[in-house]
Amino acid sequence: MRGCWFLFVSVGVAVGCAQDTREVVEPSIPPSCIALPARLSAPEDATSPDTQRIQQALDGCGNGHAVELKAEGGHSAFLSGPLQLRDGVTLLVDAGITLFASRNPRDYDIAPGSCGVVDRNGHGCKPLIGGDGISGAGVAGDGVIDGRGGALLTGQTASWWDLAQQAKRRNLNQNCPRIIVVTHARDFTLYRVTLRNSPNFHVLFNGDGFTAWGVVIDSPQNARNTDGIDPSSATNVTITHCSIHAGDDNVAIKAGSAGPSSHITVAHNHFYTGHGMSIGSETNGGVNAIRVDDLTIDGADNGIRIKSNASRGGLVHDVVYSDVCIRETKNPVVMDSTYPFFGPGRGQLPEFRDILFRNVRVLTAGKIALQGYDASHRLGIAFDNVHLDDASSAVITASHAAITLGPGPVNFVPLGDDVQIRDVRQGGEKPLACDAQFVALPR
Repeated sequence: MRGCWFLFVSVGVAVGCAQDTREVVEPSIPPSCIALPARLSAPEDATSPDTQRIQQALDGCGNGHAVELKAEGGHSAFLSGPLQLRDGVTLLVDAGITLFASRNPRDYDIAPGSCGVVDRNGHGCKPLIGGDGISGAGVAGDGVIDGRGGALLTGQTASWWDLAQQAKRRNLNQNCPRIIVVTHARDFTLYRVTLRNSPNFHVLFNGDGFTAWGVVIDSPQNARNTDGIDPSSATNVTITHCSIHAGDDNVAIKAGSAGPSSHITVAHNHFYTGHGMSIGSETNGGVNAIRVDDLTIDGADNGIRIKSNASRGGLVHDVVYSDVCIRETKNPVVMDSTYPFFGPGRGQLPEFRDILFRNVRVLTAGKIALQGYDASHRLGIAFDNVHLDDASSAVITASHAAITLGPGPVNFVPLGDDVQIRDVRQGGEKPLACDAQFVALPR
C-alpha cells in the first residue's frame, strides 16, 4: 500500500487513509444456508429461468448466511430476471458460475411495457439485483454476473446497448436495467465478484455503509452509460482493490435531491477504459470528505473529473487525490462547471473548492481543464508534487480559478481568464513512481 497506514486485524486489513468513518476490513463470506445447483450449461439452455428458486432461497435464508449458486453435473450457469436481496443475506456466486440476466424486457417492467424502449421518461426498468431499505446484505463470490447488454433482446432486433445509442441519437432516454441497485440501505457489501456487460450502470448504492472490495467490472468502451460503481447520496463508502473497465464513469460520486455524499474512500484501485474517477454531475446535494488514493487510470477518456452545471450544481469541497498515475488518457484532469447535460431548472450554481492533488503523475499528453463557474464561484484547487511527463504537449485551460502550486514541485502553470496563482513551490521531491503500478485487467 502507498500513502496509507494499515492495521492487521483478525479478519483482514483495515484501510487507514480514508474519510469513510467506519473501520473497514476485508469482508468474509458467510456460511451458506442453502446451495442451489446449476441446471444450465448456457442461458439459452433454459426452458424456464431460475428466478423463482433463487428468490425463494433469498426469502428463506437467515440473517448472516448466504444463498450459494454452485456448479453441478457439468452445469455452471443460472438465468434470472429481477431478484430482491433481504436483510443480512448474501448472494454467493461460486467460482466458475455465471449468473446470466434475462434478455426479456417484460421481466424488468416497472409498468406494463416500460422496459426495453426509448422514450422521454426513462427509469422504466427494475434492476437485476435490487434492495430497498435493506441492512447487512451482500453479493460475493469468485463467479460472474453477466448483464448481457450486447445480446439481442427477446422479440427485438436490438440489444440494450443499441437502445442506449438510439436514445443518444434521438435525444431521448433509454429504459435499460442496471445489474445492482441498492437504495436507502445500510452496510451493503460487494466482495470479489465479477460484473460484466451491464445494460446500464453496474452498481448504484444509496445509503449509509457500503464496501466494494476486490470487485472486477468489465464492459466495452463503447457501451454507453455502463458506469462502474456510483455511490449516490451515500455516506461511509469504501471502494478498494477493484478493477473497473467501463463505457462510462469508472466511479461516479453523485449527490442529488436525496441528500449529500460524504466520507467516501476510493483506494488501491485500477481503472481502464471509461470516463474516469468522477464526482457529479448531480452535486446539488453537496459532496465532501472524499479521499482518492493509490489509483491507476490507463486508457480512459477522462482521468480525474468533477462535473456539474447550473441545473444541478452545489458545493463540492474537501476532496483529496493522492498517489495517482494516469496514462493514455485524453483528458487527465477535468474540473467542469458547465457540463452539457442540463436538467429542467437553473440557478443551482456549482462551486468546487478545497480540492487537493498530491503526488499525481500524468505520463502522456492530454487536455487539462480547470474551470470555475464565475468570479463568485471560483474553482479552489491546489497541486502539490504534480508532474506532467509531456508538459510541452499538454493543452491546459483555466478560468475563474484560485490555484495553489506547491509546496512540492509542479512543472506547469495554468493561465487563463480570472485565474489567481499562489506559488509556494519549494521543490525537493521526485515525481511519483508509476511504471510498476499499471497492471492488466483481471480476466
